[in-house]
Amino acid sequence: MSYPERHVRLFRNGRNQALRIPREFELEGEEAILHKEGDRLIVEPVRKGKLLKLLATMEPLETPFPDVDHDLPPLDDVHL
Repeated sequence: MSYPERHVRLFRNGRNQALRIPREFELEGEEAILHKEGDRLIVEPVRKGKLLKLLATMEPLETPFPDVDHDLPPLDDVHL
């Protein structure tokens, strides 16, 4: 769903600049990720648990993982 753009007022909250987010633009949850691209601020919701839900829908891999330790010396031979 796409909403038309809205003008919002910026204000100070202590030493921080803040803005009120109109109801139609509210994000889910209690946290967001904020980053800057040029002069644009991008605000994205933090989506927790989505990876686990995705992984639960996937079929197990049949191909075994390669043995990545086969060229390494035994742990007893490693000197720190």
